Amino acid sequence: MTFDIALTLLVVAGVLGMLASNRVPADMAMMAALVVVVLAGVISPAEALLGFANTGLMTVAALYVVAAALRDTGAIYWLAHRFLGQPRSPGRALGRVVAPTALLSAFLNNTTVVAMMIPAVQEWAQRLKVSPSRLLLPLSYAAILGGTCTLIGTSTNLVVDGLAQKAGLPGFRIFDLAWVGVPLLLIAGTYLVLVGYRLLPEREGIMEQLENAREYRVEMRLPEKSPLAGKSIRDAGLRNLTHGYLTEIIRGDKLFTAVAPDMELHEGDYLVFVGAPECARELQRINGLKTANGGVDKLKLRNHQRCLVEVVLGREFPGLGKTVRQSEFRTVYQAAILSVSRNGERMSGKVGDIELRMGDTLLLETGHAFVEQYRYRRDFMLVSPLQDSAPPDFRKAPLAVTILVGMVTLNVVGWLSVLESVFVACGLLIGTRCVTVNRARLMVSVNLPVLVVIAASFALGAAMTESGAAAWVVGLVFGNVGASPWLALALVYLMTVVFTELITNNAAAVLMFPIALGVAEFCGVSPMPFVVAVMFAASASFITPLGYQTNLMVMGPGGYRFMDYVRVGAPLSLIAAVVALTLIPLVWSF
Repeated sequence: MTFDIALTLLVVAGVLGMLASNRVPADMAMMAALVVVVLAGVISPAEALLGFANTGLMTVAALYVVAAALRDTGAIYWLAHRFLGQPRSPGRALGRVVAPTALLSAFLNNTTVVAMMIPAVQEWAQRLKVSPSRLLLPLSYAAILGGTCTLIGTSTNLVVDGLAQKAGLPGFRIFDLAWVGVPLLLIAGTYLVLVGYRLLPEREGIMEQLENAREYRVEMRLPEKSPLAGKSIRDAGLRNLTHGYLTEIIRGDKLFTAVAPDMELHEGDYLVFVGAPECARELQRINGLKTANGGVDKLKLRNHQRCLVEVVLGREFPGLGKTVRQSEFRTVYQAAILSVSRNGERMSGKVGDIELRMGDTLLLETGHAFVEQYRYRRDFMLVSPLQDSAPPDFRKAPLAVTILVGMVTLNVVGWLSVLESVFVACGLLIGTRCVTVNRARLMVSVNLPVLVVIAASFALGAAMTESGAAAWVVGLVFGNVGASPWLALALVYLMTVVFTELITNNAAAVLMFPIALGVAEFCGVSPMPFVVAVMFAASASFITPLGYQTNLMVMGPGGYRFMDYVRVGAPLSLIAAVVALTLIPLVWSF
């Protein structure tokens, strides 16, 4: 064993330890490892920085912009409501969770899909009177499984594809992985619906109770040509919201307080909701509803410039003792008051007639600059923005979906590569204002730590190859199994699964890639089955919440414990291994 091999293996072991302990941010750990192998002369600075120009990495970054456009136009919410419908039993609800989540995850970022689906699943849990813990973990697993069906379904596939092309291997088309991914999804999805569901406990999530939250009275209206007009309250998805409920409908001079689920909605209806602050954000994401109070349209702000903010009135607020209308709040502060809460309780009646008092909590719709402008002013004791509260611009949802379909088509027919088709889609989405330039920059910057982890991982992979560490590991681990490609493939898959359960999926894929190539060379067979095995194994994070971000996202809302992942995920991981190891050699022969 040479010094370079020993140092590289020591650095890799250190990175694995830091990532598994979760005490050091993943991007910091990977960059520290990059610096060490460069300073030690294992690889040159140019080789260390090649990962930042990798086509897979650039594709992942560009796909964040595509996902932002689909969110900002409301296309994701529109597709979710179209696909999910209104399930009437837990079993059907879970089936409708798995299928559309997997479909969306095949083309969109998994994190975005799961973040969008969690409120819908919580809504079902409330309607069906079941614990969200019976539905949310299968949601994460469905997103992971769906991501394996296409090349762009997960960043891991794109990273490995970039490594394969750099190594002189042929690149993958967008649906090449479907030969294994689709059967895996069908078999694993059946397990989740029929068996996995029964293994999950019934627990309350940390956000389940709303009675202690500040309550607001929020009015919405159905504008002309609203797609909700003519639908019943149940069919419009307004029967049971996650963060509030419909209390009454005002139609002309009539007031309907006993609102039945089958009551039909009409254009011009005013709908009164009661709920937590997030209720207003939830209502904004329903296509066909407009804010009724506060003169929001008079603010002359585009959708992406608007957000929801809570403020608490201080003793120096100039409008104390005046009604909202008399205070001219919108004119003075460039913010529209949607609702008023006093002592944690909603204020009834028209917003404009409410007399403002010190300590009142106002729910505002305003521009992003409001927070910085008034955070430290004495008018307000507290200024708190609601995260991700810009209302979608549903008018451009069909255009965004069309561009997404065009992006996939351009690659499928072979006219453009994956990277080129994604770049074209980003240009069209920005050019048509489906997403703004600032929003695109924000999405890339927010996900910068993920991109840094991926790019720095390439440096470790290069160090494994250049130092000879990969060949040394192959000889040590695989020298005793002979030249059996089937057994070697199974060991590569198993090692990758262990890595991805302990560290990030992308880091596991990059570290295992040179070992996979070395094993193929050792056995004297094609490297393609081993490359694909790394792809699928790096995404097979089902047993712990650490390996995949979506597993962590559902942990709090579902009230899960570590053993819940083991109980449901261990059989699922075994199913994925059997399916993948059976089909991969049949599609990509040795």
